Amino acid sequence: MNVQIKKGLLEYCVLAQLYRGESYGYQLIKDISTCIDISESTLYPILKRLEADNYVKTYKVEHNNRLRCYFQLTESGKLHLKNFIKERTEIIRVLDFISERKEINEHE
Repeated sequence: MNVQIKKGLLEYCVLAQLYRGESYGYQLIKDISTCIDISESTLYPILKRLEADNYVKTYKVEHNNRLRCYFQLTESGKLHLKNFIKERTEIIRVLDFISERKEINEHE
């Protein structure tokens, strides 16, 4: 998958997973990896950007004598995700357009 497309989709995968409930980094990686490959080095910059944009907030909880950082979707994050989902029809239309063009080119 193209890096730029994957990067954009990963942001929404993170938001969608957090919409299901708050989580911490390792669990997010585990959950999202069932759909698309993601690593720590990819996840944490996305989370920092989402936090800077006020789509995600964090809090820490002690777990096994260590602090674990949890991520939680904000109301702005929910709205951002819902707006992306509303664009789904347009995204599918663009993908269908691209697919049709590819099929035409394969027959030439």
